[in-house]
Amino acid sequence: MKLESLAARVAQKVFAKPQSSSGQCLCGKVQFEIETPARWAWHDHSHASRVAHGAAYATYVGSWRKRLRVVAGASTVKRFADLQTATTRSFCGSCGTPLFYERAHSPHMVNIPRALFAERTGREPRYHVAIVERRDWAFTDAPLVPLPGFPGIVWERPKSRTKKRTSAWQTTSRDASHDDDGASPNHSAGDGPTNNQGQA
Repeated sequence: MKLESLAARVAQKVFAKPQSSSGQCLCGKVQFEIETPARWAWHDHSHASRVAHGAAYATYVGSWRKRLRVVAGASTVKRFADLQTATTRSFCGSCGTPLFYERAHSPHMVNIPRALFAERTGREPRYHVAIVERRDWAFTDAPLVPLPGFPGIVWERPKSRTKKRTSAWQTTSRDASHDDDGASPNHSAGDGPTNNQGQA
């Protein structure tokens, strides 16, 4: 009986249909699927991926190339080869969604933006690549609070700045070309965040 049950379990694994996770671009013309679990997943903070996605960083799922299938819209996929970095990035020629990221030094792997999958891929993004290139304006899980008057919007409170006490003669002799925050009058409150934020 034990041998029969073992043989049954082996046969079930051998002939079982592989599990998969499907994804698509924004317009839906390009659709694909990968067998799961994926190989790995990570956050990419590199300059190239940041610019390619127009975001603070890109989160990828890595899959073996042979486990990726484009099930619709293959002719819509466009490719851009970056000779300097020996990488190729594919995107939807209709809506522009980034699709696949391939690297010459890893020809058997294809990296896919995690956001394109509506289902789980079997891997959590626990790794960070090029973390030294992370921008200082990127969100880092800081405490967020509701923004009064804007339902559904939360924000990160700016760090408080200690105001120095000034005497009466210092106040009257302050250069009239600057306001109370030391900023030029030409810089209005609507121009953006306080000047202690890093440059984009």
